[in-house]
Amino acid sequence: MSNTTPEQQQADSASHVEEPINAQTATQNNEAAEPDAEVLSPEQQRIAELELALAAAETRFTDQKDSVMRAMAEADNIRKRAEGEIDKARKFALEKFAGELLPVADNLERAIQVADLSNEAIKPLVEGVELTLKSFVNTIEKFGLKVIDPQGQAFNPEQHQAMGMQENADLPANTVMAVMQKGYEINGRLLRPAMVMVSRAPEAGIDTQA
Repeated sequence: MSNTTPEQQQADSASHVEEPINAQTATQNNEAAEPDAEVLSPEQQRIAELELALAAAETRFTDQKDSVMRAMAEADNIRKRAEGEIDKARKFALEKFAGELLPVADNLERAIQVADLSNEAIKPLVEGVELTLKSFVNTIEKFGLKVIDPQGQAFNPEQHQAMGMQENADLPANTVMAVMQKGYEINGRLLRPAMVMVSRAPEAGIDTQA
């Protein structure tokens, strides 16, 4: 038989009841003191890794795309420069060759001009020279060569070279009266200006008091 008094038994019971309560309270206090830490599942971790890899791949793709675009632009510039140089070389060679042919046309024209068309003996010869000149001009025109024959046209200093001026009451001032040597242009560029005589108004027709 125990010698414990009723008062002691009541105190022991109270201590046993308080002990679990204190342990539970301590646990709750510890949980409140620690910050919440997000715990990722393996699947979430894998998704995060894939997102980082995708972002890095997109960055590399953008950098490589810019490099490719720059390389393509540079290649296009090189191609255009090469084409320009080839075109210049071709035009220079063509202009030089055409320039060497101009005296041939000049000589054929002079032969026709000095020929005595009243002489029946040489008339077939003159016709042959005319046909040769016509064929020659048609051939060189296929390569971009164009004859400048400004007879009766207004004087154009960009295409004509005035060898002199003469008074002429029948023509407006600055009109080409005569073409002493035809000019030529090739592909829109002047190869040789036409040598011309230009009209001017008679002195009596000029109001010197104006």
